[in-house]
Amino acid sequence: MQNTLFDNLELRKAKPVLKWAGGKTQMLDILRDASPKKGQFNKYIEPFIGGGALFFDLEPQNAVIADVNEELINLYKSIASDVEEVIKLLKSMPNEHDFFLNVRKNDISKLSKIERAARTIYLNRTCFNGLYRVNRKGEFNVPYGHYKNPNICNEENLRAVSEMLQNKLIIKGDYKSVLQKYANPGDFIFLDPPYLPISEYSDFKRYTKEQFYEEDHIELAMEVKRLHELGCHVLLTNSNHELVHNLYSEFDISVHQTKRNINSKGNKRRGEDVLVRVEPKKNFKVVPDQITLPDQVSKYPSTRFMGSKRNLIDVIWSVASVFEFETVADLFSGSGIVSYMFKTQGKEVLSNDYMGMASVFTKALIENNNTILTESDINKLLRVNENSDDFVSNTFEGIYFSNEDNLFIDNLRANIPLLRNKKKEALAMSSLIRACMKRRPRGIFTYTGLDKYDDGRKDLKVNLREHFLNAVKVYNDAVFDNGKKNKSRHGDALNVRKKADLVYIDPPYFSPHSDNEYIRRYHFVEGLAIDWKGIEIQQHTKTKKFKSYPTPFSTRNGAYSAFDLLFKKHQDSILLVSYSSNSLPTKDEMLELLARYKRNVDVVAVDHLYSFGNQRNKVGSNNNRVEEFIFIGY
Repeated sequence: MQNTLFDNLELRKAKPVLKWAGGKTQMLDILRDASPKKGQFNKYIEPFIGGGALFFDLEPQNAVIADVNEELINLYKSIASDVEEVIKLLKSMPNEHDFFLNVRKNDISKLSKIERAARTIYLNRTCFNGLYRVNRKGEFNVPYGHYKNPNICNEENLRAVSEMLQNKLIIKGDYKSVLQKYANPGDFIFLDPPYLPISEYSDFKRYTKEQFYEEDHIELAMEVKRLHELGCHVLLTNSNHELVHNLYSEFDISVHQTKRNINSKGNKRRGEDVLVRVEPKKNFKVVPDQITLPDQVSKYPSTRFMGSKRNLIDVIWSVASVFEFETVADLFSGSGIVSYMFKTQGKEVLSNDYMGMASVFTKALIENNNTILTESDINKLLRVNENSDDFVSNTFEGIYFSNEDNLFIDNLRANIPLLRNKKKEALAMSSLIRACMKRRPRGIFTYTGLDKYDDGRKDLKVNLREHFLNAVKVYNDAVFDNGKKNKSRHGDALNVRKKADLVYIDPPYFSPHSDNEYIRRYHFVEGLAIDWKGIEIQQHTKTKKFKSYPTPFSTRNGAYSAFDLLFKKHQDSILLVSYSSNSLPTKDEMLELLARYKRNVDVVAVDHLYSFGNQRNKVGSNNNRVEEFIFIGY
């Protein structure tokens, strides 16, 4: 009983009414896999409907079907409006040669719409090989098929087709007028035009008295490109002809072996079909006022870290959110705000940076999902440690902080490893780094002296201990669990092996007009993060800085080569690249580099005023206003 019920349900699924030259029943598995899934498109449009194999298979709720073949469209409209009358007429039509000839020569202008619909089905089922073909006068001219028992009237399928056609828009019209009027962003368009002939047996394009010539295929390709720009999903089929490959070279093309059920010679019923798959062009309209980020983002500790994207994260998310992705690799995490933003969006994040302090930030708030510094931990950190090495007090006396603050730093340095928990250690070190940067005018270490550039801010009057305790609270409040196994990495971006759905790249910008030396600005807090291990302090300098880390982004040629390597390495991922208009490589060079590895390349430009100036008189100046580019490769 149960099997019978399921069998009946299967029978009620609508199937093509007609056997149709170029019908896609043989390709259904391929087409189904290539089609966007339900819920991923708005409206289904098929302007060369023919037998409608894919339409009936997908069963779209909202659809427009069309064709220039008047009899075909009349058939679908009649089945939709009065299927029982169509069935009644078909049941009265015998499979006889003389009757076939009489029906074929009928003057259709004198027939009712229902009679014409029944005639179309009858001729299709009883003519030779089910071929629908007309002469230049528009008259059906296929001979009788002499089949013993053709299925002229499949009542159950006709009723299923009628039900399927309810509330569907059925139009007689050429594909261009239909698509111009009805195609909108997010729609799915399936195009199955008359194929380009590849042999003398391929003349099955005369479904109507009008022909479909080579120039028509060229116009169709132009329309496909318009649909791509509009933001539509498009599938197109055609013969494996050189012109097809040339016309659609910018899109995904695959070739499939198929069987031709309609051919005058049985040994010619094999061929190759080309499937062109066109993804909608992404719409990167950036309207920050319309973008709402999770409240959690605002909990990330603020910073004046050079190049921080805090003021651009809404733009970055507006671009990224166009795509579907679950994993993110942030190759140059810097302040960590972009990684944190992706974490708040529920993504699994890998944060990488070549600077130790940046990796400490992301260990504390990206990799760490639930560990905080407890009151007991804080007491342990503040306890006087007699084993302090006094390194900061001895090395940086009178340079950046008071003796009292230097002693406090050394004491924390000695106590942080005693936490015996890498995430707690990262929270404590991040808090110390934040305290040092807030205590320091402009948060940088390019000059000496305790009072230079004192602009009267309250932060400069607060001692380091108080800054540290405030920072601990800020960091504790920013810890949250997004349910993902996020990871912080300290190393060269070029050596990151992890594959991610989306890769975000925000490298040090190379510019002939300014330097990208993070170490020169932040050497002291970077030294804290790595405990001055593996580096050599330049004792002859007033600031006691150490040599900058080697990076390919310190020269134009190096930056160009590094981008090329990164794009090649992550060519299977969605690529987002933050870059500024005053940097090199140039915008055009960046687009050319991306285009080597990505089929689709776009760029979003955002006016951005950096909150950071190298000299005090440059802060807030027009020299700091640049266009921030977000390059997108997909």
